Amino acid sequence: MRKEVFTFLLFFVLAALLWYGYTMQSVRNTRVPVLIQYTGQSGNIGFGQPGLPDTVQIEVRDAGARLNTYHREPLRLTIDLRPYIHGEKGTIRVPSDAFRRSISDILQGTSRLIETTPEEISCPYFTEQEKTVTVAFQGRLNMAPEYQMTGTPQLSHKRVKIYGQERDLTAIDTLYTDYTELNELSDTTELRLALAIPTGIRAERDSIDVRISTERFTEKKFTCPLHVRGIPEGYRIRLFPREVEVSVRVGMSHFAQVNASDIHAYCVYSPERKDKLEVELQFSNPYITGAWAYPGVVEFLLFVQQDEKDSNG
Repeated sequence: MRKEVFTFLLFFVLAALLWYGYTMQSVRNTRVPVLIQYTGQSGNIGFGQPGLPDTVQIEVRDAGARLNTYHREPLRLTIDLRPYIHGEKGTIRVPSDAFRRSISDILQGTSRLIETTPEEISCPYFTEQEKTVTVAFQGRLNMAPEYQMTGTPQLSHKRVKIYGQERDLTAIDTLYTDYTELNELSDTTELRLALAIPTGIRAERDSIDVRISTERFTEKKFTCPLHVRGIPEGYRIRLFPREVEVSVRVGMSHFAQVNASDIHAYCVYSPERKDKLEVELQFSNPYITGAWAYPGVVEFLLFVQQDEKDSNG
């Protein structure tokens, strides 16, 4: 029984191989797609429905082996639309003769073009208004512990052109990326994000590249004198304490570039405050990404100026 099954399978495989070899050598017709790319149209040219086809079907005659290559590696054709666009609106008509010659040129020498479908590429076109708008990242970025983002997300394109009716373009000044949330970021991350393009609007590109740089941060501490703003004329204030300890958060790569002179610690006097003032901090160094003072609240005494010689102002 096993011998009979084995013999059957052997003859079946041999028959299949012979059939396959015959098929590869025999000449026949088959239909294959041709991918089309269009050039020559300016960005503000819009197309009506059903639009320009991205493929045409062709019937080709050749040996089976050659026809198989057209299925594995589709043919690609570029059509320049400039000769077919005249004025601000109209209809693009690319006759079959125009692209049949181009298709014949990209076929293998033994292949013969029999038919193309459709015979003509036709599509209405019109001129749209154009506007340049800014691009902005939209999302939430959560850093891993002890890491911070370096600067802001870097966009490959900060401005893009959009096209549409004037009434639709007027309300658009910024084009945002699709909302994206990333967690536990500790390494520099690069990704491509789609642009959220409103309905009825076209853009010169539908996505941009975004680079998010991160680095480990540390804290640096300083002792800073306290100053008071808003002291009433003719008065002085004494603070308890007169200095505060300030901790700043800074990236490891810029640790040495942050100094005590970058920080200004102060309180703002208000008549509503009876005996305590909150400590506030100012810093202009771009490498400082956060700052905290200890203590955050200090006590004070308000004196008439002529009665208090040794006061802190």
